[in-house]
Amino acid sequence: MQKLSLTKTVEPNDPATACDFLAACTSLSKSRIKDAMTKGAVWLKRQKGKQQRLRRATADLKPGDRLSIYYDGALLSIVPPRAELISDQKRYSVWFKPAGLMSQGTKFGDHCSLLRQIELSYKPKRNVYLIQRLDREASGLMLLAHDRIAAGRLSRLFQTRQVIKKYTARVLGNLSETRLQGKIDWKLEGKDAETEFAFDCYDPVTHTSEVEIVIRTGRKHQIRRHFEMIGHPVIGDPRYGKGNQNKEGLQLVAIALEFECPFNRKRLVFEYACG
Repeated sequence: MQKLSLTKTVEPNDPATACDFLAACTSLSKSRIKDAMTKGAVWLKRQKGKQQRLRRATADLKPGDRLSIYYDGALLSIVPPRAELISDQKRYSVWFKPAGLMSQGTKFGDHCSLLRQIELSYKPKRNVYLIQRLDREASGLMLLAHDRIAAGRLSRLFQTRQVIKKYTARVLGNLSETRLQGKIDWKLEGKDAETEFAFDCYDPVTHTSEVEIVIRTGRKHQIRRHFEMIGHPVIGDPRYGKGNQNKEGLQLVAIALEFECPFNRKRLVFEYACG
């Protein structure tokens, strides 16, 4: 499928609308340009202000505007899985992100992101602020804020390690042969990273173990990297480990979030039942 990246500054005699301008600059049809704009693959940078996604095909352009399109036909053709609302607390909400859905978009679009799905789900419209992230390959609970104050307070809970994040995973090997529970505290990128785990059960047919995991830190790919380091990589991980590939995808799910609400000070636990 077609793929292109183009950035061009609007001149005085160029077409006046975004769709017409991009049609004149590229080999893309107007229908494909409109689809790309709707899905967040077109960006506008005016002489004053920061670069933002431009979704309206009939948006007027001015000389000096800089328009960028990052077109990836294969990406734009993807129909993403749908997220599930777990709890709406008005100022923030908890959602279940399925595997294959990104936390947020890229310059090539955002229609495959949880953030965009939630923006489109609320009528009337509500602001959506990403508080945490999950790998695209992983599934599980995610917390999102709906105003700046809530975003700041919830972000501080994560920064000060006041949020307990619980996961379940299937890892390669018989973990009970080495330890039934423990803590992996090897630093990642020179930063503290702690992964607590408890062995649940072992399946001799698949030679895999079910593990319950709790983390307070949130380093990039923390759980996946830590279990690869101890010789028990997560099943289905496309990046870390050997002999742990499968057809079902990454066997890692964020099943619970626990924290004190920064507004009413009540202790809250949000859970997702796997299977």
